[in-house]
Amino acid sequence: MPIRNTGIPQQAAAIAIRRTDDAFEVCLIRKSGSKGWGIPKGMIELGETPEETALNEAWEEAGLKGRLLGDAVGTYEYEKWHTNFLVAVFVLEVLEEHAEWPEEGIRERRWTSFGDASLLLMNHPARPLLDRARAFLANRVA
Repeated sequence: MPIRNTGIPQQAAAIAIRRTDDAFEVCLIRKSGSKGWGIPKGMIELGETPEETALNEAWEEAGLKGRLLGDAVGTYEYEKWHTNFLVAVFVLEVLEEHAEWPEEGIRERRWTSFGDASLLLMNHPARPLLDRARAFLANRVA
């Protein structure tokens, strides 16, 4: 039986975006050999804020550095190790993309449109937060 979480995020994630000439693109990641795509996320370590974790995970898992745009756009929950984890999700404006990063040997990254990202994350619990991120970005540009 899964253990319920406390309502306090134990993990943080980043929806990493970059602006192209006429739109935004989203960076998705997956483990090498895996079919499923996701977004960079990881455990919030003792003494770290969710924001720091989101930034660190974007670097470690995707080789991306940038700045968070505002507060979390939401949370999602998933089960792993018989525990339900609550994940705070932030929008990351990518300012640097590195060819080498800590997990490059085990992870692949892919830039895609929001529409394609929605399809690739169809069964991922972060999928609904893409719409929130897209609306958030539209409001910032408007």
